[in-house]
Amino acid sequence: MRENPLVSIVGDNDSVGWAVARVIGAAGFRILVFPTAEEFIVSGQIDSTACLVVDLHLPGMGGLRLQRHLVAAGRHIPVVFIVSRADEKARARGMELGAVDVLDRASGDQALLKAIQRMLKPMDEG
Repeated sequence: MRENPLVSIVGDNDSVGWAVARVIGAAGFRILVFPTAEEFIVSGQIDSTACLVVDLHLPGMGGLRLQRHLVAAGRHIPVVFIVSRADEKARARGMELGAVDVLDRASGDQALLKAIQRMLKPMDEG
């Protein structure tokens, strides 16, 4: 039996991180939640993570910096960024770095799940 993909969530706002986790978990994915990018990096879960949902604006290492760090380390994990409001500059920066999507927190559960499914589609085809 194939194990469900692991979605790692990085966000410093507990209520947002766990709200996202509940939606993703209810869809059948395994989840881990990290309050900071630094904790995700040292967790030992990078190679197990099929996709990443990251709050773009984090204290310390922000979401874009985390993505740059992963790319520089040769770890190309599909990413969806979550932003507090529509921010076209942030969307453009995230997409330039290879994010699958940049979603406003108000985008809703279905938009998030569709973005995760887009991230995992290449895995399903391979």
